Amino acid sequence: MISVIFNTLVHDPLYNGLIFLVDVLPSHDVGIAVVLLTIIVRIIIFPLSKSAVETQRKMKDIAPDVEKLKEKYKDKREEQGRAILTLYREKGIRPLANLGLLFAQLPILIGLYWVFAWGGLPDVDPTILYSFVNVPGTVDMLFLGSIAMDGHSVILALLVSASQFVYMRLSMGPRQKATQPTGTSFSADMARSLDLQMRYFLPLMIGGISYYIVAAAPLYWTVSNLFMIGQELFMGRRF
Repeated sequence: MISVIFNTLVHDPLYNGLIFLVDVLPSHDVGIAVVLLTIIVRIIIFPLSKSAVETQRKMKDIAPDVEKLKEKYKDKREEQGRAILTLYREKGIRPLANLGLLFAQLPILIGLYWVFAWGGLPDVDPTILYSFVNVPGTVDMLFLGSIAMDGHSVILALLVSASQFVYMRLSMGPRQKATQPTGTSFSADMARSLDLQMRYFLPLMIGGISYYIVAAAPLYWTVSNLFMIGQELFMGRRF
């Protein structure tokens, strides 16, 4: 049942969109089709990503107020949590906005991986195609004539890691100096540890994983990161 829903809502639309783009592109380059498909997907989920960016910026703006509340209620965790949630409501912040973007992206990434890892390209399965999608006469699996979309790529692994680092740097802002010595506050130590992991370990981990999966997935993620970086820079001038 779950597989039927996944195929109907995620895999089949992605597959048909990819095949359609491969067919209409003069070069029939699957990599270029992945890039165009990624841009289309990012435009579709733009409202979610816009909301996530706005939430991140608001949370950075009120970070000093949050730190004051944590200090004020450092021995009263329940009151601290309620006070922070009240502050979020007053500022119109939805802390779960980022989860909506994550839940929208993960099925797409998994679906794209499924398309390449479990068949369907370069041989096209006509039984999956919609009536208005034609079977391409040629399918070029080499992105720009050099990177096999169904293989592994060190270049794309490095690019996805670098773009993820830049995106995290922009979205999280510069690191703040610790106001307390290490070890004086468990919550402060946890926050610093999480900050380090998100900024440095996460990009490295994504890059490492990307090398061992089909190259189409890190290409999608790299283009998504570049789109988000552009969005961060654009919205940073407006808000």
